[in-house]
Amino acid sequence: MANRVKPAVRPVNPHFSSGPCAKIPGWTPALLDKALLGRSHRSPEGKARLKRAIDLTRDILEVPDSHIIAIVPASDTGAVEMALWNLLGERGVDMLAWESFGKGWVSDAVAHLRLQDVRAIEAPYGELPDLAQVDFSRDVVFTWNGTTSGVRVRNGEWIADDRTGLTICDATSAAFAQPLDFGKLDVVTYSWQKVLGGEAAHGMLILSPRAVERLETYTPPWPLPKIFRLTKGGKLIDGVFRGETINTPSMLCVEDYIAALEWAGGLGGLPALIARADANAKVIADWVANTSWAENLAADPATASNTSVCLSILPDASYGLSVEDKAGLPKRMASLLQEEGVAMDINGYRDAPPGLRIWCGASVETSDVVALMPWLEWAFAALTAPVAAP
Repeated sequence: MANRVKPAVRPVNPHFSSGPCAKIPGWTPALLDKALLGRSHRSPEGKARLKRAIDLTRDILEVPDSHIIAIVPASDTGAVEMALWNLLGERGVDMLAWESFGKGWVSDAVAHLRLQDVRAIEAPYGELPDLAQVDFSRDVVFTWNGTTSGVRVRNGEWIADDRTGLTICDATSAAFAQPLDFGKLDVVTYSWQKVLGGEAAHGMLILSPRAVERLETYTPPWPLPKIFRLTKGGKLIDGVFRGETINTPSMLCVEDYIAALEWAGGLGGLPALIARADANAKVIADWVANTSWAENLAADPATASNTSVCLSILPDASYGLSVEDKAGLPKRMASLLQEEGVAMDINGYRDAPPGLRIWCGASVETSDVVALMPWLEWAFAALTAPVAAP
Protein backbone atom coordinates (compact mmCIF):
# COMPACT_ATOMS: atom_id res chain seq x y z
CA MET A 1 0.00 0.00 0.00
CA ALA A 2 1.22 3.51 -0.74
CA ASN A 3 2.76 5.52 2.09
CA ARG A 4 0.31 7.74 4.01
CA VAL A 5 3.01 9.42 6.10
CA LYS A 6 4.34 12.73 4.79
CA PRO A 7 7.93 12.35 3.59
CA ALA A 8 10.56 14.16 5.65
CA VAL A 9 12.59 15.42 2.66
CA ARG A 10 11.25 18.00 0.23
CA PRO A 11 12.67 19.00 -3.15
CA VAL A 12 14.84 22.08 -2.72
CA ASN A 13 13.41 23.45 -5.95
CA PRO A 14 9.78 22.34 -6.48
CA HIS A 15 9.58 23.69 -10.04
CA PHE A 16 8.77 20.76 -12.34
CA SER A 17 6.70 22.68 -14.89
CA SER A 18 7.13 21.67 -18.54
CA GLY A 19 7.28 25.28 -19.66
CA PRO A 20 8.40 27.74 -18.57
CA CYS A 21 10.79 25.35 -16.89
CA ALA A 22 13.03 25.53 -13.83
CA LYS A 23 15.78 28.13 -13.92
CA ILE A 24 19.35 26.85 -13.95
CA PRO A 25 20.74 25.83 -10.54
CA GLY A 26 22.02 28.78 -8.58
CA TRP A 27 20.17 31.32 -10.70
CA THR A 28 19.94 34.83 -9.23
CA PRO A 29 19.07 38.22 -10.77
CA ALA A 30 22.78 39.06 -10.47
CA LEU A 31 23.36 36.89 -13.56
CA LEU A 32 21.59 39.60 -15.55
CA ASP A 33 23.82 42.46 -14.46
CA LYS A 34 25.35 42.67 -17.95
CA ALA A 35 21.96 43.08 -19.63
CA LEU A 36 21.98 45.92 -22.14
CA LEU A 37 18.99 47.75 -20.73
CA GLY A 38 17.84 51.12 -22.03
CA ARG A 39 19.88 50.64 -25.19
CA SER A 40 18.93 49.80 -28.73
CA HIS A 41 19.26 46.20 -29.81
CA ARG A 42 20.56 47.67 -33.07
CA SER A 43 23.48 49.39 -31.36
CA PRO A 44 26.90 47.76 -31.84
CA GLU A 45 26.74 46.49 -28.26
CA GLY A 46 23.22 45.17 -28.69
CA LYS A 47 24.11 43.31 -31.88
CA ALA A 48 27.19 41.90 -30.14
CA ARG A 49 25.10 40.39 -27.32
CA LEU A 50 22.62 38.90 -29.78
CA LYS A 51 25.47 37.48 -31.83
CA ARG A 52 26.97 36.09 -28.62
CA ALA A 53 23.72 34.22 -27.97
CA ILE A 54 23.79 32.78 -31.49
CA ASP A 55 27.45 31.77 -31.28
CA LEU A 56 26.97 30.06 -27.92
CA THR A 57 23.91 28.27 -29.31
CA ARG A 58 26.00 26.85 -32.15
CA ASP A 59 28.73 25.78 -29.74
CA ILE A 60 26.59 24.16 -27.03
CA LEU A 61 23.95 22.62 -29.32
CA GLU A 62 26.68 21.42 -31.73
CA VAL A 63 25.04 22.99 -34.78
CA PRO A 64 27.19 22.41 -37.88
CA ASP A 65 28.69 25.39 -39.70
CA SER A 66 26.50 24.57 -42.71
CA HIS A 67 23.37 25.64 -40.78
CA ILE A 68 22.40 29.21 -39.91
CA ILE A 69 20.74 30.35 -36.67
CA ALA A 70 18.31 33.18 -35.93
CA ILE A 71 16.56 34.60 -32.89
CA VAL A 72 12.90 35.12 -33.86
CA PRO A 73 9.68 36.41 -32.24
CA ALA A 74 6.99 34.52 -30.36
CA SER A 75 8.77 31.57 -28.81
CA ASP A 76 8.84 28.14 -30.48
CA THR A 77 5.35 28.71 -31.86
CA GLY A 78 6.56 31.77 -33.76
CA ALA A 79 9.58 29.87 -35.08
CA VAL A 80 7.48 26.94 -36.31
CA GLU A 81 4.88 29.22 -37.88
CA MET A 82 7.64 31.19 -39.60
CA ALA A 83 8.94 27.96 -41.14
CA LEU A 84 5.51 26.74 -42.21
CA TRP A 85 4.43 30.03 -43.77
CA ASN A 86 7.71 30.59 -45.60
CA LEU A 87 8.49 27.08 -46.80
CA LEU A 88 5.35 25.00 -47.27
CA GLY A 89 3.29 24.83 -50.45
CA GLU A 90 6.07 24.10 -52.92
CA ARG A 91 5.14 20.40 -52.79
CA GLY A 92 2.94 18.05 -50.77
CA VAL A 93 3.61 17.67 -47.07
CA ASP A 94 3.50 14.76 -44.62
CA MET A 95 2.70 15.94 -41.10
CA LEU A 96 3.33 13.65 -38.14
CA ALA A 97 1.20 14.11 -35.05
CA TRP A 98 1.09 12.11 -31.85
CA GLU A 99 0.37 14.85 -29.33
CA SER A 100 -1.16 18.31 -29.01
CA PHE A 101 1.42 20.50 -30.71
CA GLY A 102 1.87 18.21 -33.70
CA LYS A 103 -1.90 18.18 -34.14
CA GLY A 104 -1.83 21.98 -34.02
CA TRP A 105 0.63 22.17 -36.90
CA VAL A 106 -1.65 19.89 -38.94
CA SER A 107 -4.55 22.24 -38.26
CA ASP A 108 -2.50 25.25 -39.33
CA ALA A 109 -1.51 23.63 -42.62
CA VAL A 110 -5.06 22.57 -43.47
CA ALA A 111 -7.27 25.29 -41.98
CA HIS A 112 -5.08 28.38 -42.25
CA LEU A 113 -2.55 27.85 -45.03
CA ARG A 114 -5.23 25.78 -46.77
CA LEU A 115 -2.71 23.46 -48.39
CA GLN A 116 -4.35 21.03 -50.78
CA ASP A 117 -1.88 18.16 -50.46
CA VAL A 118 -1.49 17.31 -46.77
CA ARG A 119 -1.14 13.80 -45.36
CA ALA A 120 -1.60 13.61 -41.59
CA ILE A 121 0.18 10.54 -40.20
CA GLU A 122 -1.07 10.28 -36.64
CA ALA A 123 -0.91 8.13 -33.53
CA PRO A 124 -2.65 8.32 -30.16
CA TYR A 125 -0.99 9.76 -27.06
CA GLY A 126 1.70 7.39 -25.82
CA GLU A 127 2.66 6.05 -29.25
CA LEU A 128 4.61 7.10 -32.33
CA PRO A 129 3.02 7.02 -35.79
CA ASP A 130 4.32 4.58 -38.37
CA LEU A 131 7.44 6.40 -39.55
CA ALA A 132 7.78 4.00 -42.48
CA GLN A 133 4.78 5.71 -44.09
CA VAL A 134 6.68 8.99 -44.54
CA ASP A 135 7.42 9.96 -48.14
CA PHE A 136 10.60 12.04 -48.26
CA SER A 137 9.88 13.33 -51.74
CA ARG A 138 7.42 15.50 -49.83
CA ASP A 139 8.08 18.01 -47.08
CA VAL A 140 7.84 16.53 -43.58
CA VAL A 141 6.78 18.34 -40.38
CA PHE A 142 7.17 16.67 -36.99
CA THR A 143 7.99 17.19 -33.33
CA TRP A 144 11.17 15.48 -32.14
CA ASN A 145 9.84 15.18 -28.60
CA GLY A 146 6.12 15.24 -27.85
CA THR A 147 6.02 17.67 -24.96
CA THR A 148 2.43 16.80 -24.04
CA SER A 149 2.71 13.01 -24.52
CA GLY A 150 6.24 12.26 -23.30
CA VAL A 151 7.02 10.32 -26.50
CA ARG A 152 10.02 11.10 -28.74
CA VAL A 153 11.56 9.75 -31.90
CA ARG A 154 14.57 7.58 -31.03
CA ASN A 155 16.93 9.15 -33.56
CA GLY A 156 17.06 10.44 -37.12
CA GLU A 157 17.77 7.12 -38.82
CA TRP A 158 14.23 6.96 -40.23
CA ILE A 159 14.85 10.16 -42.24
CA ALA A 160 16.10 9.54 -45.79
CA ASP A 161 19.51 10.92 -46.72
CA ASP A 162 18.42 11.32 -50.34
CA ARG A 163 15.22 13.20 -49.51
CA THR A 164 14.05 15.85 -51.96
CA GLY A 165 11.57 17.45 -49.57
CA LEU A 166 12.47 19.43 -46.46
CA THR A 167 12.32 18.15 -42.89
CA ILE A 168 10.86 20.73 -40.49
CA CYS A 169 11.39 19.74 -36.86
CA ASP A 170 9.79 21.30 -33.80
CA ALA A 171 12.47 20.39 -31.24
CA THR A 172 11.46 22.66 -28.40
CA SER A 173 11.52 20.10 -25.57
CA ALA A 174 14.34 18.06 -27.12
CA ALA A 175 17.01 20.69 -27.81
CA PHE A 176 19.84 20.53 -25.25
CA ALA A 177 18.53 17.23 -23.82
CA GLN A 178 18.44 14.83 -26.76
CA PRO A 179 20.93 14.48 -29.64
CA LEU A 180 19.49 16.11 -32.77
CA ASP A 181 20.73 14.78 -36.11
CA PHE A 182 21.25 18.08 -37.95
CA GLY A 183 22.34 16.21 -41.07
CA LYS A 184 18.76 14.94 -41.32
CA LEU A 185 17.05 18.20 -40.33
CA ASP A 186 16.47 21.19 -42.60
CA VAL A 187 14.61 23.33 -40.09
CA VAL A 188 14.94 23.09 -36.31
CA THR A 189 12.97 25.26 -33.88
CA TYR A 190 12.90 25.60 -30.11
CA SER A 191 12.34 28.15 -27.35
CA TRP A 192 14.54 29.39 -24.53
CA GLN A 193 12.20 28.48 -21.70
CA LYS A 194 12.57 24.70 -21.95
CA VAL A 195 15.75 22.72 -21.16
CA LEU A 196 17.85 25.77 -20.24
CA GLY A 197 15.09 27.44 -18.22
CA GLY A 198 15.26 30.73 -20.11
CA GLU A 199 12.57 33.37 -20.28
CA ALA A 200 9.66 33.22 -22.71
CA ALA A 201 8.66 35.03 -25.93
CA HIS A 202 11.77 34.29 -28.01
CA GLY A 203 12.25 31.42 -30.43
CA MET A 204 15.18 29.95 -32.34
CA LEU A 205 15.17 29.06 -36.03
CA ILE A 206 17.96 26.91 -37.47
CA LEU A 207 18.10 26.38 -41.24
CA SER A 208 20.10 24.02 -43.44
CA PRO A 209 21.45 25.04 -46.87
CA ARG A 210 18.51 23.18 -48.43
CA ALA A 211 16.03 25.30 -46.46
CA VAL A 212 17.84 28.48 -47.51
CA GLU A 213 17.69 27.36 -51.13
CA ARG A 214 13.92 26.85 -50.81
CA LEU A 215 13.54 30.34 -49.35
CA GLU A 216 15.41 31.89 -52.28
CA THR A 217 13.72 29.89 -55.04
CA TYR A 218 10.11 29.62 -53.85
CA THR A 219 7.60 32.36 -53.08
CA PRO A 220 4.48 31.19 -51.22
CA PRO A 221 1.13 32.32 -52.66
CA TRP A 222 -0.04 33.97 -49.44
CA PRO A 223 1.03 37.28 -47.88
CA LEU A 224 3.59 37.04 -45.09
CA PRO A 225 3.35 39.16 -41.94
CA LYS A 226 6.39 41.40 -41.44
CA ILE A 227 7.66 39.40 -38.47
CA PHE A 228 7.71 36.24 -40.64
CA ARG A 229 9.70 37.62 -43.58
CA LEU A 230 13.10 36.03 -44.12
CA THR A 231 13.77 37.16 -47.70
CA LYS A 232 13.76 40.38 -49.66
CA GLY A 233 13.88 40.48 -53.44
CA GLY A 234 14.32 36.72 -53.54
CA LYS A 235 17.42 36.77 -51.31
CA LEU A 236 17.86 35.72 -47.70
CA ILE A 237 17.92 38.60 -45.23
CA ASP A 238 21.12 37.23 -43.78
CA GLY A 239 21.47 39.88 -41.09
CA VAL A 240 18.69 38.11 -39.18
CA PHE A 241 21.12 35.22 -38.76
CA ARG A 242 23.81 37.49 -37.31
CA GLY A 243 21.66 38.87 -34.53
CA GLU A 244 19.85 41.64 -36.44
CA THR A 245 16.47 40.53 -35.19
CA ILE A 246 13.25 41.15 -37.12
CA ASN A 247 11.64 42.95 -34.21
CA THR A 248 12.75 44.21 -30.80
CA PRO A 249 13.92 41.46 -28.44
CA SER A 250 14.09 41.73 -24.66
CA MET A 251 17.75 42.26 -23.90
CA LEU A 252 17.03 41.11 -20.35
CA CYS A 253 15.81 37.75 -21.72
CA VAL A 254 18.79 37.63 -24.10
CA GLU A 255 21.16 38.01 -21.14
CA ASP A 256 19.31 35.28 -19.26
CA TYR A 257 19.69 32.93 -22.24
CA ILE A 258 23.40 33.74 -22.48
CA ALA A 259 23.83 33.00 -18.77
CA ALA A 260 22.14 29.60 -19.22
CA LEU A 261 24.32 28.78 -22.23
CA GLU A 262 27.46 29.73 -20.30
CA TRP A 263 26.30 27.53 -17.42
CA ALA A 264 25.84 24.67 -19.89
CA GLY A 265 29.32 25.23 -21.26
CA GLY A 266 30.75 25.10 -17.76
CA LEU A 267 29.10 21.72 -17.19
CA GLY A 268 30.69 20.22 -20.29
CA GLY A 269 28.24 21.20 -23.02
CA LEU A 270 25.66 19.03 -24.74
CA PRO A 271 26.83 15.62 -23.41
CA ALA A 272 26.57 16.89 -19.84
CA LEU A 273 23.11 18.35 -20.43
CA ILE A 274 21.87 15.09 -21.95
CA ALA A 275 23.35 13.13 -19.04
CA ARG A 276 21.51 15.30 -16.51
CA ALA A 277 18.16 14.82 -18.25
CA ASP A 278 18.77 11.09 -18.61
CA ALA A 279 19.59 10.78 -14.91
CA ASN A 280 16.43 12.65 -13.94
CA ALA A 281 14.21 10.54 -16.16
CA LYS A 282 15.83 7.34 -14.89
CA VAL A 283 14.82 8.19 -11.33
CA ILE A 284 11.18 8.23 -12.42
CA ALA A 285 11.54 5.12 -14.60
CA ASP A 286 13.06 3.17 -11.71
CA TRP A 287 10.29 4.38 -9.40
CA VAL A 288 7.59 3.39 -11.90
CA ALA A 289 9.10 -0.09 -12.17
CA ASN A 290 8.58 -0.55 -8.43
CA THR A 291 5.21 1.18 -8.08
CA SER A 292 1.89 -0.62 -8.29
CA TRP A 293 -0.30 2.27 -9.43
CA ALA A 294 1.61 4.31 -12.05
CA GLU A 295 2.99 3.74 -15.52
CA ASN A 296 4.73 5.81 -18.19
CA LEU A 297 2.33 7.06 -20.85
CA ALA A 298 4.91 6.08 -23.48
CA ALA A 299 3.97 2.57 -24.60
CA ASP A 300 7.53 1.77 -25.73
CA PRO A 301 10.26 2.57 -23.17
CA ALA A 302 12.67 3.25 -26.05
CA THR A 303 10.53 6.23 -27.10
CA ALA A 304 9.96 7.64 -23.60
CA SER A 305 11.02 11.26 -23.20
CA ASN A 306 13.84 12.25 -20.86
CA THR A 307 12.41 15.75 -20.43
CA SER A 308 8.58 15.82 -20.37
CA VAL A 309 7.94 12.59 -18.48
CA CYS A 310 4.22 11.75 -18.59
CA LEU A 311 2.67 9.30 -16.12
CA SER A 312 -0.71 7.58 -16.07
CA ILE A 313 -2.47 6.01 -13.12
CA LEU A 314 -3.33 2.37 -13.74
CA PRO A 315 -7.12 1.94 -13.99
CA ASP A 316 -7.26 -0.93 -11.50
CA ALA A 317 -5.07 0.84 -8.94
CA SER A 318 -7.61 3.45 -7.85
CA TYR A 319 -9.54 1.05 -5.63
CA GLY A 320 -13.19 2.01 -5.24
CA LEU A 321 -13.07 5.42 -6.88
CA SER A 322 -15.78 6.24 -9.38
CA VAL A 323 -14.89 6.60 -13.05
CA GLU A 324 -15.17 10.37 -12.70
CA ASP A 325 -12.99 10.44 -9.59
CA LYS A 326 -10.38 8.26 -11.26
CA ALA A 327 -10.17 10.67 -14.19
CA GLY A 328 -9.74 13.61 -11.85
CA LEU A 329 -7.24 11.93 -9.52
CA PRO A 330 -4.06 13.18 -11.26
CA LYS A 331 -5.30 16.77 -11.16
CA ARG A 332 -6.15 16.47 -7.46
CA MET A 333 -2.74 14.95 -6.77
CA ALA A 334 -1.03 17.82 -8.60
CA SER A 335 -3.06 20.36 -6.61
CA LEU A 336 -2.26 18.67 -3.31
CA LEU A 337 1.47 18.56 -4.06
CA GLN A 338 1.39 22.22 -5.07
CA GLU A 339 -0.34 23.10 -1.80
CA GLU A 340 2.46 21.29 0.01
CA GLY A 341 5.03 23.28 -1.96
CA VAL A 342 6.83 20.19 -3.25
CA ALA A 343 5.80 20.12 -6.96
CA MET A 344 4.49 23.00 -9.02
CA ASP A 345 2.52 22.57 -12.26
CA ILE A 346 2.78 18.80 -12.75
CA ASN A 347 -0.77 18.13 -13.90
CA GLY A 348 -0.88 16.62 -17.40
CA TYR A 349 -1.49 18.83 -20.43
CA ARG A 350 -5.12 19.81 -20.90
CA ASP A 351 -5.56 17.87 -24.18
CA ALA A 352 -3.65 14.78 -23.02
CA PRO A 353 -5.11 11.77 -21.19
CA PRO A 354 -5.42 12.43 -17.42
CA GLY A 355 -2.03 12.05 -15.79
CA LEU A 356 1.00 13.75 -14.31
CA ARG A 357 3.78 15.46 -16.28
CA ILE A 358 7.12 15.96 -14.56
CA TRP A 359 9.84 18.03 -16.25
CA CYS A 360 13.26 16.36 -16.11
CA GLY A 361 15.36 18.70 -18.25
CA ALA A 362 18.92 19.63 -17.39
CA SER A 363 18.03 22.60 -15.20
CA VAL A 364 16.37 20.21 -12.72
CA GLU A 365 18.60 18.66 -10.04
CA THR A 366 18.42 14.87 -9.81
CA SER A 367 18.26 15.09 -6.02
CA ASP A 368 14.99 17.02 -6.35
CA VAL A 369 13.47 14.32 -8.55
CA VAL A 370 14.56 11.71 -6.00
CA ALA A 371 12.91 13.74 -3.23
CA LEU A 372 9.68 14.07 -5.22
CA MET A 373 9.01 10.35 -5.66
CA PRO A 374 7.92 9.62 -2.04
CA TRP A 375 5.61 12.62 -2.26
CA LEU A 376 3.87 11.08 -5.26
CA GLU A 377 3.26 7.97 -3.17
CA TRP A 378 1.97 10.09 -0.30
CA ALA A 379 -0.40 12.12 -2.48
CA PHE A 380 -1.82 9.00 -4.09
CA ALA A 381 -2.40 7.41 -0.69
CA ALA A 382 -3.91 10.58 0.76
CA LEU A 383 -6.51 10.77 -2.01
CA THR A 384 -7.38 7.07 -2.24
CA ALA A 385 -7.13 6.09 1.45
CA PRO A 386 -10.85 6.60 2.21
CA VAL A 387 -11.72 3.83 -0.24
CA ALA A 388 -8.48 1.86 -0.15
CA ALA A 389 -8.56 -1.85 0.39
CA PRO A 390 -7.27 -2.90 3.84
